[in-house]
Amino acid sequence: MIPRTLLVASGAFGRLSSQRVSAAISRGLAGGGITSDQCPLESVGDLPSEVRALLEALDFDARMRRARAVVLAQWRLQERTLAGSAAFEIATRARQAGVPAYAVTAENTLDAFDARILDLQVILEASTARALAAAGRRLAELV
Repeated sequence: MIPRTLLVASGAFGRLSSQRVSAAISRGLAGGGITSDQCPLESVGDLPSEVRALLEALDFDARMRRARAVVLAQWRLQERTLAGSAAFEIATRARQAGVPAYAVTAENTLDAFDARILDLQVILEASTARALAAAGRRLAELV
């Protein structure tokens, strides 16, 4: 049986904390009958080693493998800031584990090639709590 839980890995969106972002997306998923495992990434550092250490502390890999898919919620998705970022690390781990990855962002400046390299199934744009919940509902329809 395919698990119906999605792992929601989120950073802060402007004034919305990572916890509020996770909660909003999770509300939308719940409306579509899908449960979520919220994984707020409040204290992500700037160095790749800090990102890896945080994901390890959160038992991210095991949680990801138990999930149907990963929802990566990042304020901005842009090529120039991806290298070494949490978004890049999470997308890479998901791809390597064969777990589909979806993204929700307030601002997407990735071109089709960059999105393909990250193996993101869909990138949805949302910047408010209400729009994040709507994105969660849309994701529930897609997975």
